Amino acid sequence: MEKRNAMNIKVWGCRGSLPSPGPENNKYGGNTSCVQVYDKDTCIILDAGSGIQRLGRFLSPEIKEIHILLTHLHIDHTMGLGFFLPLYNPTVEVHLWGPSSSTDPLLQRLRRYFSAPLFPVRLGDLPNHPIIHELSMTDFELGRFKIKSEYVCHPGPTLAYRIQYENSIFAYIPDHELRIGSADFPNNPEWTSGFEIANNADLLFHDGSYTIKEYPQKIGWGHSAVKDVILFAQMCKVKRLAVFHHEPTNTDQQLDEILLNNLKDQTFDFQIEMCREGNTYSF
Repeated sequence: MEKRNAMNIKVWGCRGSLPSPGPENNKYGGNTSCVQVYDKDTCIILDAGSGIQRLGRFLSPEIKEIHILLTHLHIDHTMGLGFFLPLYNPTVEVHLWGPSSSTDPLLQRLRRYFSAPLFPVRLGDLPNHPIIHELSMTDFELGRFKIKSEYVCHPGPTLAYRIQYENSIFAYIPDHELRIGSADFPNNPEWTSGFEIANNADLLFHDGSYTIKEYPQKIGWGHSAVKDVILFAQMCKVKRLAVFHHEPTNTDQQLDEILLNNLKDQTFDFQIEMCREGNTYSF
């Protein structure tokens, strides 16, 4: 249940891409990465996948400032940005935050999306030009939220976010290859990519695209096996894990089976679930 004086989280998209149509794919949803984090005063959106289009339709008209924090600029995390209605509302101020790069500025990379042949509307055509912020290993605050960004292992400049609200911590690592980000996974926590973001989090969203049998054929693609994600959550001593960024070709039934197979005959001292579109959390 939503609370006014708390960190509220709502999932608007958590798959890698759109699944095949059909009733078997209604449980986890079909939109790509987009998560809203908010309290009564501040609206933060993590990634701008296809789920942000629906989010934009349901945002309160009283919200006049929005912060969109991009983990990286792969198309599944930006494809909904041009369809986000508040960008076209001259009374709303939109801030776009994203990873800095050693090559092109973030503004220039965003302009590639807002240009032909990818999109008909240019950034300069919007009523208010979004305010662009480049991030690296950065600590900053938005309202009562304290945020830490850190690079993690995924092709291209990619950030993870640690969001703290009073004593509650939410870690968001949607695209991450754990075994490439560690010399000795899972035996060396301090030298594992993403550890500082997830350590002691109350809630962790983490990439879990593959089964452990599938992973050897996907090395270097930038994603993790569900078994490794559970080991990582255990290493970081999180209180709750929501496996995120599902392999798009898996049906809901297959996702259920993957989770059951990874939990079979084991006990954990934290809650483990497959993230679903529409999930809400408050703490």
